[in-house]
Amino acid sequence: MPHQELLREIRRLAAERDALILAHNYQRDEVQEVADICGDSLGLSQEAARTDRSVIVFCGVHFMAESAAILAPEKTVLIPRADAGCPMADMITPDGIRLMREKFPGAPVVTYVNSTAAVKAESDICCTSANAVRVVNSLAADEVILTPDRNLAMYIARHTSKRCHWWDGYCPTHDRLTVAEVQAARADYPDAVFMAHPECPPEILDIADHICSTSGMYVYARQNPARRFIVGTEAGILYRLRLENPEKEFILPTTRLICPNMKLTALEDIRAALLTMSPRITVPADIRERARLALDRMLAVPRD
Repeated sequence: MPHQELLREIRRLAAERDALILAHNYQRDEVQEVADICGDSLGLSQEAARTDRSVIVFCGVHFMAESAAILAPEKTVLIPRADAGCPMADMITPDGIRLMREKFPGAPVVTYVNSTAAVKAESDICCTSANAVRVVNSLAADEVILTPDRNLAMYIARHTSKRCHWWDGYCPTHDRLTVAEVQAARADYPDAVFMAHPECPPEILDIADHICSTSGMYVYARQNPARRFIVGTEAGILYRLRLENPEKEFILPTTRLICPNMKLTALEDIRAALLTMSPRITVPADIRERARLALDRMLAVPRD
């Protein structure tokens, strides 16, 4: 089916199904093009909870669709590719959380939203890459357990007086970025500003001009007068950066900043999900209620 015809077919089916199509910032360009809303994982889940639509098509990875099902349990949540997982989310299990609690009794568990519902359910509070430092500093305890991302944890540790213990997980895509690749990009584009995601290793953050979440990168790129930016996160973010800033140039320091799981979803998969109303994501009630509590505690933390 020709591209434009497929886009029209998806939009027609979405209207018939009363469906809202959500796409993560790292999805393929054409998936972001057809989506009603693009954004980060938590922001999209909050949109799922806010919308009047009865069906959510979540173009992302499995834990993101779970978060939507946690925040909007009365809605039908579909994920076009059930095999779209997250290696970092899979690096921590509920047993792993319990093991950390045994090692550091009394320390609250702060879990990155890039985690499964079952892991969120074992946690005290969740965080995002944008609010992680604020969430940790809001806690009364003097020490905290941070899961599953060691790189985000090390970034948090730089910005808090609390003692931080972390799980040794990581995002394979962000973790593979090297200082040599960034330095080579800077040599080619000496006027470029380098912005990096806190999932990158500490040595990358050491040389970044600005560290922020994906949503933060959109804001920073719009507001910063620089004409060129080196982008230290997954390649999918370039679609919207270029769309919103046509007069600016955005450079990836390496072609390896691609998450294969984020790139699994194609337009044909979205069409199939709307036609068959599957695969559907549900979260068992006991896990959902405890995971929702960890998310709600995060959302209740006052903004700066």
